Amino acid sequence: MAREYRNIARVVAPHGTKGEVSVAGLRGLPFLLRPGMTVALTPPALDRDRFCRVEHVNEDGMLARFSGIASLDDAEGIAGCYVLARESDLDVGPLDAAADELIGREVRDERYGSVGRIADVMETPANDVWVVQGPYGEVLIPVVEAAVEDVPESGPVRTHLMDGLIEVGPEDAPEAPACS
Repeated sequence: MAREYRNIARVVAPHGTKGEVSVAGLRGLPFLLRPGMTVALTPPALDRDRFCRVEHVNEDGMLARFSGIASLDDAEGIAGCYVLARESDLDVGPLDAAADELIGREVRDERYGSVGRIADVMETPANDVWVVQGPYGEVLIPVVEAAVEDVPESGPVRTHLMDGLIEVGPEDAPEAPACS
């Protein structure tokens, strides 16, 4: 069953006195916040609606304004909140996943079997890179279609690692496992 909502950003801090806030996309995801989206701010508070509409996002995606947040006090009240959006409102690629959803996930390769677990996600200008710790030591996997086969909601992430990402001799290579 697909998730209905997904964490896409975090409110960093108030900006100015009219309710505008600085926002940051979550690591591993492109910036997805768009004007007109209905979003949920979590954790919820008793003195404001949990759901609001994105009224404005500036050109560089660093500042946003939400309905119901009209003052510095309101903006201070949502600092630190996560912004959740409906999955159906998002335009994400098959490899887009937030780092917090990936840390600890097993990586299984079609040639090498279990490569280990994702320990960190590095951001680079070209693409993210997963730092995987396991039986082959530390393996750096670029998050590109040529290397990452599937990122399901749960269970192991499936890969097709390019030659050179894992240093093994022919005698050390495991038998090719069946990926399910």
